[in-house]
Amino acid sequence: MTATATPSTSASLTPRQVWTRARGLLLAVLVLVAAGIALAATRSGDQHGRLDPRSADRYGSRAVAELLKDRGISVRVVTTLRAAASAAGSDTTLLVAAPNLLTPSQQDALHAATTGTGGRTVLLAAGPPSVGALAPGVRAQSSVPVSTRAPQCSLTAARQAGKAETGGFRYTSTGAGALACYPADGLPSLLMLEQPASGDTVLLGFPDLLYNDRLDNEGNASLALQLLGSRPHLVWYLPSLSDPSAAGSSGDNDSGTDGDGAEDESSFIDLMPSGWLWGTLQLALAAVLAAIWRARRLGPVVAERLPVAIRASESTEGRARLQRRAKARDRAATSLRHATRTRLAPLVGVSPRDAHTPATLLPAVSVRRGAADDTRLHELLFGSAPSDDAALVLLAEQLDTLEREVRTS
Repeated sequence: MTATATPSTSASLTPRQVWTRARGLLLAVLVLVAAGIALAATRSGDQHGRLDPRSADRYGSRAVAELLKDRGISVRVVTTLRAAASAAGSDTTLLVAAPNLLTPSQQDALHAATTGTGGRTVLLAAGPPSVGALAPGVRAQSSVPVSTRAPQCSLTAARQAGKAETGGFRYTSTGAGALACYPADGLPSLLMLEQPASGDTVLLGFPDLLYNDRLDNEGNASLALQLLGSRPHLVWYLPSLSDPSAAGSSGDNDSGTDGDGAEDESSFIDLMPSGWLWGTLQLALAAVLAAIWRARRLGPVVAERLPVAIRASESTEGRARLQRRAKARDRAATSLRHATRTRLAPLVGVSPRDAHTPATLLPAVSVRRGAADDTRLHELLFGSAPSDDAALVLLAEQLDTLEREVRTS
């Protein structure tokens, strides 16, 4: 007994159909990947070496470091808390480039290492997560845009620098001996905590004046050189996530307060990376476009087994009623002519491949009938659609007559 292969339905996809459906999506993914690589390549310099005194990028700080070296001040870069703490001294300025990246235990250790040394500590953009531990008695307020502002204080460095680009975090202090400069909306964006016995602490709510591309604006260079050049040695601390001192300290200070017992004012939105909103909007737009793209595509016709046996005449009548309701006389005429040509072809010796070719079928039918009126025969088998239902009925009758003539001739 020979097994009969089950015919594949129209739902069975061929490799060509799979490729046709998937190539659009693959092309879109390829374009997105290429665009991402191009964007990353063009903007890779924007984030590389941010506030790094060895970087010549627009957001690097090599320019101010070279100016300090020209004035005889040594500049050393460290990336670990241990190196930063051991370098603190009366003849050293310790610059902490990103104090908010330090864990609570690192902040406490750094504050303990710098207290009583007689040196200077400069904190760049210290916000609520770090200012309480590194500068007790100081609170960080909401950030403001960076713009050109006047010093409006008695600090010598600020008065000599004059107007500078300031902004960012603003500070309030409850202790004595604090010099507040460059106010923004009533609160200073530069705060100097003078402690003659143990050194001083400078809080800059903004890092912009240290960037290479902004150092020559207004009095930025003068202010930076005076704040960082008060001691013969400058230690530039760039906190690193790979620092061993950062491991195992996430459980410290879980009370949600900063160093002076104040509540941490950072919200969940503040802790999210920059650009998250635009990224979310782009993903949402891509999802909507993909849904529209897929929704407008009609799937393949699926052949299903009928639950009951239906006579061919009933199926034909049902389809005819649907076409009549839709006034699809053109489709009905095309179907009638196609079926007639298919049945006539073997009767007149024409292959099924040429059954619907006028140049091959019409001469053979004419010879079989013994008639030479090819124009009427062409109109009958390959003509235009009927104009009304009566013309469609007449066409069906003429096709039946033609087929009977060919069979009996």
